[in-house]
Amino acid sequence: MEVDDWVASVADDLDLDPSVADHALLSLVLDLTRSIAHGVARPAAPLTAFLVGVAAGRANGDAQAVRLAMARVQALLEAASEPET
Repeated sequence: MEVDDWVASVADDLDLDPSVADHALLSLVLDLTRSIAHGVARPAAPLTAFLVGVAAGRANGDAQAVRLAMARVQALLEAASEPET
C-alpha cells in the first residue's frame, strides 16, 4: 500500500477532515519532522508530530489548524537553533 493511500485510509477510519490527508500537507509534516529529527533528536520527530496533531485537533482539526500548529513548532525550532548571544 502506498503512503498516501494508507494515510487517506487512516484519516477516513478516524473520521478526520479529508483535508488533513492532502499530499501537500503531508509533505510539510514530513519536512518538519525531518528538521526536528536532525535539529533536535530522532525520537522528538514523531512525538512532535503527535503534539501537532493534538493541537490541531483542539483547534478545529482541519488542514489550516495543522498548518498553524506546524508554523508554531517551526518557529520554536528556529529559535532553538539560533546561536546564543
